[in-house]
Amino acid sequence: MTTSSTCLAPLLERFFTQRLMQQRQASPHTISSYRDTFRLLLTFVQQRLHTSPARLTFEAIDAPLVAAFLDHVEKHRG
Repeated sequence: MTTSSTCLAPLLERFFTQRLMQQRQASPHTISSYRDTFRLLLTFVQQRLHTSPARLTFEAIDAPLVAAFLDHVEKHRG
C-alpha cells in the first residue's frame, strides 16, 4: 500500500487566497489573526518535529500535536 503526502504549504496558500479572501471575503483583521495563529503553529511544529514549514505535510498535523500546541499557547502566551 502506498501513501502519498500532501504538502501543507499549498493548502495554506489556497485557504488564505480562495477560502478567506474570495469565498468568505474576510476582513483584513480576520486574515491577520489566522496568519498569526498559523505562524505560531508552524513555529511550534518546526521545533517539535524538526521539520521546516516548507517540508511539512498535512498528515504530520494530528490531534495530539494540535492539543500540544494549544497547551503550549495557553501556558506560554496566556
